[in-house]
Amino acid sequence: MLHLLNHSLGTHVVTHLRDRTTKPATFRTLAYQISLLLAFESTRDLATRETTVETPLESHLGRVLSQPIVVVPIFRAGISMVQPFTDLLPDVSVGYIGLERDEETAVARSYYCKLPPLGTKRVLILDPMLATGGSAVRAIEVVIDQGAALKDLTLVCIVCAPEGVRAVESLDPGIKIYAAALDRELNSRKYILPGLGDFGDRLYGT
Repeated sequence: MLHLLNHSLGTHVVTHLRDRTTKPATFRTLAYQISLLLAFESTRDLATRETTVETPLESHLGRVLSQPIVVVPIFRAGISMVQPFTDLLPDVSVGYIGLERDEETAVARSYYCKLPPLGTKRVLILDPMLATGGSAVRAIEVVIDQGAALKDLTLVCIVCAPEGVRAVESLDPGIKIYAAALDRELNSRKYILPGLGDFGDRLYGT
C-alpha cells in the first residue's frame, strides 16, 4: 500500500536531489531533510497508550508511544536515512541488512545481517531507491524470518518505481510503503527514470 509524501518541502528537496549538479555534501544534507519528513509521515499511526504526568500546575492525562521501534537500513545507501529516525524517535533500535544488486541480473545478494530481537516491535525498513523491488522484498523476507509481523512492517523510500511497488505488493498488498516520489519507470539497466542516479554514489562521491 503506497503512501506518497504530499509536502511542498518534500517536492523542493527531491528536485534538488535529482539535479546532477548537486554536490555530495549538499546531497547528504538534502537526504537528511527528506528522510526527516518521511520519518514524520511514516510514523503517523504508531500505537500509543495513556499515561499521567505532572505539569508544573496539575496532573495531565496524556499519551506516549507504546510499541518499541526498530529501524533497519539496507546497506549502503540506507545508512543515510538512519540519523533522522534516531533523532526523532525515542528508544529506537537499529538493525542492518547488507544487500548488493548484481548489475547484470539486478538480483539482490545478501552479504550481512545484524538485527535486534523483533518480536512485536514496529519495524521500519529504510531503502532510498525502490527500483525492481528485489532488495526490498529480500529485506522484508529476512525481517519476517526473524519474527517481525507483516502488520508491524513499513518500507520507507525516497524515490520508487511502479515496478518496485508492484514487487512489494505481490509479496503482500498490505505492506505499507512510504515514499517521497513515484517515478515513471525503469530503464533497460533497471535504473529509475527520471530518478536521481545511483543514490550511494552521489551520497558518498564515488
